[in-house]
Amino acid sequence: MVEIYIGYQFKVNPLQPAVEILIAELGYAGFESFVETEDGVTAYIQKNEWNTDILKDIDILKSEEFQISYTFEEIEQTNWNEEWEKNFNPIIVDDVCSVRAPFHPKPDTKYDIVIEPKMSFGTGHHETTHLMIQHILKNDFTNKSVLDMGCGTGVLAILAEMKGAKPIDAIDYDNWCYVNSLENVERNNCKHITVLEGDAALLDGRSYDIIIANINRNILLNDMATYVKSLNQNGMLFLSGFYNDDIPIIEAECNKHNLKLVESLEKNNWVALKFVN
Repeated sequence: MVEIYIGYQFKVNPLQPAVEILIAELGYAGFESFVETEDGVTAYIQKNEWNTDILKDIDILKSEEFQISYTFEEIEQTNWNEEWEKNFNPIIVDDVCSVRAPFHPKPDTKYDIVIEPKMSFGTGHHETTHLMIQHILKNDFTNKSVLDMGCGTGVLAILAEMKGAKPIDAIDYDNWCYVNSLENVERNNCKHITVLEGDAALLDGRSYDIIIANINRNILLNDMATYVKSLNQNGMLFLSGFYNDDIPIIEAECNKHNLKLVESLEKNNWVALKFVN
């Protein structure tokens, strides 16, 4: 069966950081694939997931800082690989970790991650993924049990294994992400990652030394008690997917569960926090 999609063409001025924010907010609303263009971004969502009010909670569209206009149309399934191959450039984080596609030449970095993101979130280009990679690079993962919650492409779980972590669970509720993570885990010859499809309910009875959750503020707040219950003593909890202005509410919720904020990284108003218990 041919899947029908709705494609939105957004024109954005100025482009950054508006495009990055717009992509993140659209992702939370259910859009599955994004192609950045010279004057903005094109976003796709399955027609059966779409409704006429799909953009009503996209806050950046109401911002006076940016001029954003859009049109949309119904389209048949696109060759996503062909689309993102035109626009996906490799990234290098702190001169140590590279995230690239299979068709990119291998760079001289200590950690080289090869992914085909397809319709999954987590190419490393978004600030939150970039910041989480920085946290992983800065901390000891050797022989630590790890959870990558909301794993997207699996890029953070893959880096955790490269840093010596084992065993690792990578969980995402989205089937595209689940399948894509399986592919990327195999592509990077990872041996200690188990990919699971589902949400925080899967954590019942599981425990970890380190939990990574790059999702969004509301899900993090809703699932915080579950994360804490699954975090071993002297564990580390890394959270991202929200803005600098959200730190107080995230920190307050963590403090209720005896978690202490020990480090914050920021890029273009996005943040990634490290908590310990």
